Amino acid sequence: MNPFELSIAQARAELDAGRLSSRDLTLSCLQRIKDVDGDIRSFLRVTEEEALQQADAADRQIAGGSAEGLCGIPLSIKDLLCTKGVVTSCGSKILENFVPPYDAAVVEKLKNQGAVILGKVAMDEFAMGSTSENCAFAVPENPWKKDFVAGGSSGGSASSVSAMECLGSLGSDTGGSIRQPASLCGVVGMKPTYGRVSRYGLVAFASSLDQVGPLTRDVTDCAMLMNGIAGYDKRDSTSIQRETPDYTTALVKGLDGMKVGIPSEYFGAGLHSDVAAVVENSIQILRGAGAETVEISLPHTEYCVAVYYLIAPAEASSNLARYDGVSYGYRDMDADSLIDMYRETRSQGFGDEVKRRILIGTYALSSGYYDAYYKKASQVRTLILNDFKKAYESCDVIISPVTPTPAWKKGEHGDDPLALYLSDILTISANLAGIPGVSVPGGFSGDGLPIGVQLQGAHFQEKTLLKAAYNLELGTGLGNKCPQIG
Repeated sequence: MNPFELSIAQARAELDAGRLSSRDLTLSCLQRIKDVDGDIRSFLRVTEEEALQQADAADRQIAGGSAEGLCGIPLSIKDLLCTKGVVTSCGSKILENFVPPYDAAVVEKLKNQGAVILGKVAMDEFAMGSTSENCAFAVPENPWKKDFVAGGSSGGSASSVSAMECLGSLGSDTGGSIRQPASLCGVVGMKPTYGRVSRYGLVAFASSLDQVGPLTRDVTDCAMLMNGIAGYDKRDSTSIQRETPDYTTALVKGLDGMKVGIPSEYFGAGLHSDVAAVVENSIQILRGAGAETVEISLPHTEYCVAVYYLIAPAEASSNLARYDGVSYGYRDMDADSLIDMYRETRSQGFGDEVKRRILIGTYALSSGYYDAYYKKASQVRTLILNDFKKAYESCDVIISPVTPTPAWKKGEHGDDPLALYLSDILTISANLAGIPGVSVPGGFSGDGLPIGVQLQGAHFQEKTLLKAAYNLELGTGLGNKCPQIG
């Protein structure tokens, strides 16, 4: 077995036993990137020199007996998490040359533990998209099938993990941007409870929805990466001061006493037959592990897309107002006036999808329309949250598809943004409610494309989710299963 094929847990054991060095593990991943990333295109930039320095430091730490869980483990980072001294572009021309003077809180945590940062990976511009095709610099491939989307917006994170270019990755999830690409690329992806992981240094898209989370090859690695990034941070005003458990203690066999809710609203028209079959099989696996299933209802599900695509663009309009060509980022140098400079900088610097959402959001917040759109959407958001609170009175976990279909061909919905918006219908509710959710590989389509299964839990119940996810993974046998490429 090549070192890059190891899971985080396997690599941890090899490193601690002295059978493998972090330098050799890192070199293996760097060589893997050189061998396959020309086709996969996950990475926007590889920080080889820094990674090897971090690996050598990790080896010294391990030799000194002070290594923590992620010490010496090579990871990739989504390109909207600030990395000190390394370009953080958010997949946008407007930040093409932006070099942050500080690390995001989660990057800081990883470095403090001795993790190795291999580089920054591709994403939809400012995390706005479902395919990563909105990235201004590179569009990642789905490692399972050429010319198919890797999902978005954390497409580079998911594809880099699936292609075994790294042992794990950090992404962000605003409306499904971790879970959806994890599902399409056949890896595990978790969106933690809002406030569980610091957003300090995460370049904002929609501040009341964004959350940082892990993408890994199996559930055990997901728990280990959650251990590494979760926790209170006083620099983030939305961070919750709450004890952080050891998530790996949830990884036990058997689900006796657990109740799994099945929402009728998530199994309606438009669900691909292969997806439905995979989720039904997963329900049977959870029953076989001892769980009881109950029918539940989330009656305001039909409003989720409309609510999300008012709230998220409104917050994006506000957050992206700072990119005006004055303080940092791209600037049009040919404008004749200040107003022209603003207009041309933003027109040239932002891509079509970002401009579309800024326009929607600005309209929703404008005088005379705020009450009718943004305020009303916020009120319905509360109803959606209440649906989940009521559901969790009768169940511990909710199971559903992640996406209505397996991955689709690149460009298939290029002229129909509404079709892509509707593909998020099964994931955006977790962001609106602030609850945790995880995508776990459940099976494959008839065409050999991965299909993920979504599990959602009550606020701060990540351990319950991971326990259910672990037992599902045991039943499918798909842990650490990656495509054969290169």
